[in-house]
Amino acid sequence: MGYSVGQVAGFAGVTVRTLHHYDGIGLLSPSGRSPAGHRRYEDADLDRLQRILFYRELGFPLDEVAVLLDDPDSDPQAHLRRQHALLSDRIARLQQMAKAVEHAMEAGKMGINLTPEERFEVFGEHDPEEYAAEAEERWGGTEAYAESRRRTAAYTKEDWQRMQDQSADWGARYTALMEAGEPADGERAMDLAEEHRQQIRTWFYDCTYEIHCCLGEMYVADERFKAHYDAMRPGLAEHLRDAILANAVRNA
Repeated sequence: MGYSVGQVAGFAGVTVRTLHHYDGIGLLSPSGRSPAGHRRYEDADLDRLQRILFYRELGFPLDEVAVLLDDPDSDPQAHLRRQHALLSDRIARLQQMAKAVEHAMEAGKMGINLTPEERFEVFGEHDPEEYAAEAEERWGGTEAYAESRRRTAAYTKEDWQRMQDQSADWGARYTALMEAGEPADGERAMDLAEEHRQQIRTWFYDCTYEIHCCLGEMYVADERFKAHYDAMRPGLAEHLRDAILANAVRNA
């Protein structure tokens, strides 16, 4: 009895309308009809449909598919080589597009709306988005995170550069303080700890003393933060944590 057009459409994942169109243009005409005159497809028809869909998936237009299937003088290998070249070029373009989309998605997480050239100019080899996904997972539901994203989304290259310059200047002064032997609970260390807190408040979110103390603990507990601060001067992460705590107590 063969298969109805509805059954074949279900097998192949195409619409009934598509099969009617293929029949209308002579690309795939069913081998038989039911007593009522309905289309009935045999196994050979399904084999042909499979080859049609294969060529369609590769991007061949229907008229070329008909030639590939029916013209004895056609060279399928030549057609496939040409289509392979076209597909390879398309894949390369899509990969470039995918990288651009990924870049835009990641930039959106941090709110850093800079070109790659501007980003390198400001941050150098450091990737400011390296831990964006982790930050979103840890603090994504907090008001501080939402406020930070809202602010940074509006920053220009000049804003980010000014922020970097302030941070570098602070780091140089804190390093000098430690080299001078200043204790973490001394006035100079507490003043620089307060300046550190105010920079966070200015650029990202309202950093309370409680939040600042939590950050200080993280600077020591998280090896990545510890490495960042200790790269300025060994022991700076612990010194800063203690200065942050002393500053919080001073202002309690």
